[in-house]
Amino acid sequence: MPEMEYLIRFSQSHETFRLPEIEALAIVEGIDLKVVSYSLESPFCIVSLPSASAARRLIARSILVISIHELWGHGATLPEVHSSVRSHTEPLWSQYLSCSFKFTIDSYQGSRTNDQKLSIINSFAYLGFAGPIKMRNPDEEFILFEDWPWNSTPLGIPDPKYYYFGRYLGTSSRETLPKKLDLKKRRYISTTSMDAELALVTANIALAAPGKLIYDPFVGTGSFPIACAQFGALTFGSDIDGRSIRGDEKKRTLRGNFEQYGLTQNLGGMFTADLTNTPIRKSALGTSASPSSPAGQPKSDGVSGRIFDAVVCDPPYGVREGLKVLGVKDPEKCPWVIPKGMEMYKDPDFIPPRKPYSFLLMLDDILQFSAQTLVDGGRLSFWMPTANDQDQEIPVPQHPYMAVVAVCVQDFNKWSRRLITYRRIPDAQVEAAAIKAYEQAKAERAVEEGKTADDLNPFRNAYFKGFKN
Repeated sequence: MPEMEYLIRFSQSHETFRLPEIEALAIVEGIDLKVVSYSLESPFCIVSLPSASAARRLIARSILVISIHELWGHGATLPEVHSSVRSHTEPLWSQYLSCSFKFTIDSYQGSRTNDQKLSIINSFAYLGFAGPIKMRNPDEEFILFEDWPWNSTPLGIPDPKYYYFGRYLGTSSRETLPKKLDLKKRRYISTTSMDAELALVTANIALAAPGKLIYDPFVGTGSFPIACAQFGALTFGSDIDGRSIRGDEKKRTLRGNFEQYGLTQNLGGMFTADLTNTPIRKSALGTSASPSSPAGQPKSDGVSGRIFDAVVCDPPYGVREGLKVLGVKDPEKCPWVIPKGMEMYKDPDFIPPRKPYSFLLMLDDILQFSAQTLVDGGRLSFWMPTANDQDQEIPVPQHPYMAVVAVCVQDFNKWSRRLITYRRIPDAQVEAAAIKAYEQAKAERAVEEGKTADDLNPFRNAYFKGFKN
């Protein structure tokens, strides 16, 4: 008998996120996953897996999967499906002769009359199942999935374009976790809090799991740390504005959100900091030769300062107000600001001075920070906005130590935001020439023209112009 394949029934939403999520979960669970057939236009995906138990584990915490099934047969017509079932699974039929069961027809983008459904179900009588039929909680459920063309009912299309027949194995967390972490029920949120569904998907793609240390440098009210903590990771976070972490210092705080979900054991620590002035120790990167490394190889030992398994964040887009970092815009005109700040920085109400910050340099800084703090194979997953027009599109940032794993897109008509995920490359695999080219390009980007919020942020500029060239 050939190796058994499995059918994943996805939700037909966030299509570009679905495959990266399931591939990430295969890594988390240590499962050998092979994708046999997949399309963004269809919610059905055929995969090869080592066992039914592995299939259940694969989707158990997924947010974009609905269910998974042992695939018994498939084809463009019902006769093809029956032929496929007979040729691939006949040795299995005897296992289900006396158990209770039910048959279901799931018609995606189409519909069937009850008489048509009954006729189709009866066409599978050759399976020989003689056990009782139970519509609630049967021992086994067999489902015929029909993939119909778009708008098939009003167009009067008589048949689906494809069929899949399988035995139900398990359901994902799609109906439970997003409801549990729903922002409408959360005690403390802000206008920029990431919705629960996408925060959980981000946590999955970032490989959040027990034993992992995950950090969010733009933590806000804690949407990403909460999602990562839900999957067992120990989470840390910081924000340039400590007020977002403290809240009203009663129940409406970031810590209060963790308490609401019973996740305080996964709350590592939250503090006020700016990514460009972080207190977190970072590993040195570069190509200078040292006594212990060959000429031209990175000088980092690959260990010191690199403690995080993932960096997950949704950086500010700079639309409501221009991007800022700690510092003084013109220290010569205001020499008193820095000494005064050194006197008052312990005051809980102290708001440190800030200066304009380049959007593109912020992206560089996120990748550089991640390269200096992530363990080998660690992931950076961050959200980045861009215009949909190719002439105004902001390219995916690159870094010699960070390999792009996936680019997922959420579209908003004229603009979109991407969830970009990278993997930290081991130092020995980083080419010196790539490092030199990156440092030269970064130096060129640092020479900014203008000092206003619009000058420093191409996305903000395009946003307020309605994304017109």
